[in-house]
Amino acid sequence: MQTVAVIDYGMGNLHSVAKALEHVGAGRVLITSDAQVIREADRVVFPGVGAIRDCMAEIRRLGFDALVREVSADRPFLGICVGMQALLEHSEENGGVDCIGLFPGRVRFFGKDLIEGGEHLKVPHMGWNEVAQSVDHPLWHSIPDRGRFYFVHSYYIEAGNPRQVVGRGHYGVDFAAALAEGSRFAVQFHPEKSHTHGLQLLQNFAAWDGRW
Repeated sequence: MQTVAVIDYGMGNLHSVAKALEHVGAGRVLITSDAQVIREADRVVFPGVGAIRDCMAEIRRLGFDALVREVSADRPFLGICVGMQALLEHSEENGGVDCIGLFPGRVRFFGKDLIEGGEHLKVPHMGWNEVAQSVDHPLWHSIPDRGRFYFVHSYYIEAGNPRQVVGRGHYGVDFAAALAEGSRFAVQFHPEKSHTHGLQLLQNFAAWDGRW
């Protein structure tokens, strides 16, 4: 049976992610902060919630920045929400935070005066939103284009390489909702909270060989 390591650095909705992975039959799901267990896993999930400065401080304290670079290079790897944002080069949250830098680009604040169609939009962006699939990736299998996923975020990703953007969202501004490169896939939304489409994405991840 394959193993899926959910990286525990103290900042994430780990149990809901793990339960969703178990629900789709992903294999033996381990919530762990043990670097060796993570290295030995067949697949790795990197979730995250909260302030990016706190997340990056813990990631660096534990040496998980280097570990994430290592394990994401040779097996299926999924970043979720702040776990996705941490993979970028820099976030402007908390006055500016350098991140892991696996994907070029920046994490930007939606702003306090976000307007769409003459109406002010609430920040954080919280709720269901369409994701336009810009690339035919294996993790989109059996998920309709412009399917709706559940988001909770005040900051959005401005990708540095448009070819890595495999899903796009819009909330006052266009933003990267999903990024991919090699065996790495990352999403701004919460698949574990996105019902049918989210569970399908996790099932696709469990079956994906990491090639694209």
